[in-house]
Amino acid sequence: MRKPKIVILGAGYGGLMTTVRLQKHLGVNEADIVLVNKHDYHYETTWLHEASAGTLHHDKVRYDIRDVIDRSKVDFVQANVEQIDKENKKIILDNGELDYDYLVIALGGEPETFGIKGLKEYAFGIVNVNSSRLLREHIEYQFATYSTEEEKNDNRLTIVVGGAGFTGVEFLGELTNRIPELCHEYDVDSHKVKIICVEAAPTVLPGFDQELVDYAVSQLERKGVEFRIGTAIKECTPDGIIVAKGEEEPYEIKAGTVVWAAGVRGNSVIEKSGFEAMRGRVKVQPDLRAPGYEDVFIIGDSSLVINEEINRPYPPTAQIAMQQGELTARNLAALIRNKQDLEEFKFDNKGTVCSLGEHDAIGVVFGKKLTGTSASFMKKVVDNRSLFMIGGAGLVLKKGKFNVF
Repeated sequence: MRKPKIVILGAGYGGLMTTVRLQKHLGVNEADIVLVNKHDYHYETTWLHEASAGTLHHDKVRYDIRDVIDRSKVDFVQANVEQIDKENKKIILDNGELDYDYLVIALGGEPETFGIKGLKEYAFGIVNVNSSRLLREHIEYQFATYSTEEEKNDNRLTIVVGGAGFTGVEFLGELTNRIPELCHEYDVDSHKVKIICVEAAPTVLPGFDQELVDYAVSQLERKGVEFRIGTAIKECTPDGIIVAKGEEEPYEIKAGTVVWAAGVRGNSVIEKSGFEAMRGRVKVQPDLRAPGYEDVFIIGDSSLVINEEINRPYPPTAQIAMQQGELTARNLAALIRNKQDLEEFKFDNKGTVCSLGEHDAIGVVFGKKLTGTSASFMKKVVDNRSLFMIGGAGLVLKKGKFNVF
């Protein structure tokens, strides 16, 4: 009798969690499991802001997928997913095709530029390991060039961050730690460096507790960050950005580095494959299956799950993706064993911590507000826990964060 074939697309938090849980739930004779990912490594998306600022080496944010999967149960295929043929149950890859009986789409998100002219061409993103390396090297290049050029161009030392959400604020925290080191390294006067954060929304960290937001803003301002809130980026140019506040006249901010950290959408493969989606995200059923498809689960950044309390979608986070992965693995095991009663997804919010640099953070953990070193400690606990859930104690020892104070 032919074994059912489960194909998991993407080895981010959701896809990898589904895989490692499935290999525990299912015996080797119950199903064929195939994991597809474009790289042979997983990277910690929640650490990319550190690699981008240069406070953490880029190799530290990634680990080999083959180190955490059971290769006797899981086949790993390195390929780019180009399209999903739902009717014929096939996946078109850049190097071939795969068929499936059950499919898990966990392809992660892509930057959302909202159609702003010039962003794709001239702004840097904090998207993956290579984009983070590019950004770090670009910032260092600007400092090195400034220190050697005879006619100083102060705009080289202006860094604009578009977006004061999670990614933007965490990057600003790391950047304020890194700038003094760069100034020392390249003999640059620190007073010449400008860090400007531009946010179209009326507040920093929308949806976060206001008391904690005020703490974060004051800490970052104290370290030299200038916030321009309620100000929208209209265009990105080779020389900087054009912004406008409300109905006021647009004006230019000249900058040597522009970083876009203000939006994530679902993966473009979702829309290309004909799923009904909003900005690449599919509003999934309570059991995380795609509406109309009994054999397709969608999790992570490409899924849309509504928070019933406020009637808004949950923001796409690693915590949600990992919980979705655990549930999807249990539901797949149930389907393989011909059980039709599937569990419904209920997000268990363990808390949210936003880093502000090495030993500083803000957060709400189990309903308690935290700031400073205690919040920073909790951030490292959360990071280490996610490593443990995927790869056990060995992965924590290899990649974990232990510089607590």
